[in-house]
Amino acid sequence: MNVESRVSVKWPVLVLAAGVCVAVGAGVAYVSLRSNAAARPSVDEQMATTMPSMAGGAPAEPRSSSDPSGTLEDVVVALGQEAAERAGITVTPVVIDRISEALRVPGVVEANAYKQVVVTPVVGGRITSVTADLGQQVREGQSMAQIFSPELAEAEMRYISVRAELAAHGREVARTEELAAIGAASRQELERTHAVHAAHLAGLESAASSLQLIGLSAEEIAGLGSATSQGATINVPAPLAGVVTERLANVGLNVDQATPLFTVVDLSSVWVIVEVYETDFHRVGVGTSATVTTQAYPDRMLRGRVSYVDPQVSPTTRTAKARIEVPNPGHDLRLGMFAEAVLEVEGGVSMPMVPRSAVQNVGDRTVVYLAEPNQEGTFMEREVRLGPVMSDHVSVLAGVQVGDVVVEQGSFAVRAERERLGLRAAPSSASDPVSGVTNGSRTMQEASVTVTDTGFEPQRIVLREGVAARVTFTRTSETTCATEVVFPSLNIRRGLPLNQPVAIDFTPDKVVEIGFACGLNMLKGVVVVE
Repeated sequence: MNVESRVSVKWPVLVLAAGVCVAVGAGVAYVSLRSNAAARPSVDEQMATTMPSMAGGAPAEPRSSSDPSGTLEDVVVALGQEAAERAGITVTPVVIDRISEALRVPGVVEANAYKQVVVTPVVGGRITSVTADLGQQVREGQSMAQIFSPELAEAEMRYISVRAELAAHGREVARTEELAAIGAASRQELERTHAVHAAHLAGLESAASSLQLIGLSAEEIAGLGSATSQGATINVPAPLAGVVTERLANVGLNVDQATPLFTVVDLSSVWVIVEVYETDFHRVGVGTSATVTTQAYPDRMLRGRVSYVDPQVSPTTRTAKARIEVPNPGHDLRLGMFAEAVLEVEGGVSMPMVPRSAVQNVGDRTVVYLAEPNQEGTFMEREVRLGPVMSDHVSVLAGVQVGDVVVEQGSFAVRAERERLGLRAAPSSASDPVSGVTNGSRTMQEASVTVTDTGFEPQRIVLREGVAARVTFTRTSETTCATEVVFPSLNIRRGLPLNQPVAIDFTPDKVVEIGFACGLNMLKGVVVVE
């Protein structure tokens, strides 16, 4: 007999069993994925190994374990005492000086208003001759023009008339005194005669004063009426020694005492008017030291001080004018020239300083040569990291310290001897803004320059000769004048929109220094081709 067995399962049990199965499956899948992910690089790691670096365009190679800092090792160069003397090598100790914070501001050369005079005639009349030309250098007191003046002629005739009347009345006084002495004239008549004579004398003095105000000297006044009489023509003298910057006088022009004839400016000193932004008012004041340079004379630095700060702020530019007075002995600075002023504002730190002539470039690095204290003619090449430049010295951030002695004159001879001996190959720097990328079948060197409110950063770029180059400029400031960049020797001019990279491609085909600047030629940089 067949017995049919049935098992009945309730639906809640089925639901519970299905949940258990799903949980077990999810756990198995998680463990499997976790193990696979451990054996596979992450997305970030894949991107880091497959995409080039945004700063340089290629992955940076690791530095050598023997040189973790990337600094060049010191190299000893032995010239010998005799060779060092022939090369004219001189040494100087490293000194400590205070580096002031620098504020770069553009400016314009203007005349010293205290040494600028508008020449006007002292008497009205008609110009008969002009002897001073525009741009001419004149001496103080030199005649610049002559004026025929009826007013002068009238004043001279009045003086001559009063003088004649005084002389005639003087004789009358003498006769009256003689008559009074013998009793033929009364005392009253004598006193009346003396009173009239005093009035004539006062009139003569008044007439002489009028002539002196017109410009006649005492000798010229005394000679009126003689054969050397002054006449009705008067000279217009230069009030000071200077340059004629404006001439309005022409022969035949009728003038009065308010008519401007010339403008004479003493250019022995000039003013550089700069614009100081509102955020820097607390840093600039009367007495702040300044160094002024110009495009026409980039190697000439003029020292001066802020002598005046305008209390008014321009509502459009939010700047105030500051005045810097600088010497101009050769009259090289011309009115209206653009200039750049570096203001040494409050702040700064004390740092080691070396002469600028002591610094040499080795590839893309900067080095100085230290004199070995106990070995004459032996020097050590050491890499240094430079800071701000102060006149003919430069600060050193790292590499030397107080007590070191560096080569001041003749450092190039030491470098040449090191290169001749082959003691060091041309280095490359991991921190160099110039990097190499592959562009199709050729290699291109790249550099990046940031345009800030203080200028180009970096200001100096080193490129290799004969290798295509790309320099990318990015302007990050709205307050800078560098809204475009110009390479004069390459005939390149490009606009620099805010926060937009602008690439400039060229191939440096010879060892030169290629300068670049802003559109106003105020901010500058250089590309050194080696």
